[in-house]
Amino acid sequence: MQNVTLNVEGMSCGHCVKSVEGSVGALAGVNEVKVNLAEGLVEVAFDEAQVSLDQIKETIDDQGYDIK
Repeated sequence: MQNVTLNVEGMSCGHCVKSVEGSVGALAGVNEVKVNLAEGLVEVAFDEAQVSLDQIKETIDDQGYDIK
């Protein structure tokens, strides 16, 4: 199990939170996703044997947000 905190730009509302949490949370191997909208942070707990950090970043990028 691995935990990472990503700095994500462009999230500004509840829709953004749902979009990121829903899309990343749907990935196999992701156990928990928490968005801190005020600080622009996304905390992800995942099993690196099932999903890579690159896949998680790509999923967030596909939702239209930029990772610093």
